[in-house]
Amino acid sequence: MRLDDIVRYLDDYLRIREVADERNALNGLQVENAGQVGQIAAAVDACQATIDAAAERGADLLLVHHGLFWGGLEPLTGRAYRRAAALVRHGIAVYACHIPLDRHPDVGNNVLLARKLGMDVRGWFGDYLGTPIGVWGELDLPREALRDALGGVLGTPAQLVPAGPVRARRVGIITGAAGSQIRQAHEAGLDTFITGEGQHWTYFDAEELGVNVLYGGHYATETLGVQALAVHLSQRFQLPWSFIDHPTGL
Repeated sequence: MRLDDIVRYLDDYLRIREVADERNALNGLQVENAGQVGQIAAAVDACQATIDAAAERGADLLLVHHGLFWGGLEPLTGRAYRRAAALVRHGIAVYACHIPLDRHPDVGNNVLLARKLGMDVRGWFGDYLGTPIGVWGELDLPREALRDALGGVLGTPAQLVPAGPVRARRVGIITGAAGSQIRQAHEAGLDTFITGEGQHWTYFDAEELGVNVLYGGHYATETLGVQALAVHLSQRFQLPWSFIDHPTGL
């Protein structure tokens, strides 16, 4: 399959040029290869470990949520050189999709996590660079039961800040590092907010605003989207795919 056909499709499907993101996200094709794709590998992060794993599996397209350039422009020396050299040596293209994947209505991290928790999406909230990024819906569960369900879905224990109602009813989700969005969850009328991680001071946001907060882990909450996107591409282009699980525990 031609790489440029896949890239054109992804750019349109994910609305890469329309969805605002951090400058260093550089969504879209970050590294090209000789122009052909026979196998897809999906991973949360583009790092040496996932690049090496993709090479071992014979993949020639690495589909990631977090791309290669978060730290900004740097010389191709040291680890930056080793990453680039491995990609070129093994003919692996890299395609990154950060916020465009988080907020996608079909294969997005937020929508998929909501569905796995049995929650129908009722709307969007949480402004990020002028775009609503989070989803919310309704449940009726004790907050501890929701914590346990979240841990079961993600395969890792979730942490609960029990600062809101005993039963979670209006629940919002923004995966990744969205602890700073607790105030926006409160302003949207939500009693419970699920994200990956937050800074120390977000505990007091939850406590003083009366919002239950569940932290499921940055990595864990963002494993769903890249896998769903890889499945979608596999079905559309008849390509095999695999997921490279490289958890950080954070």
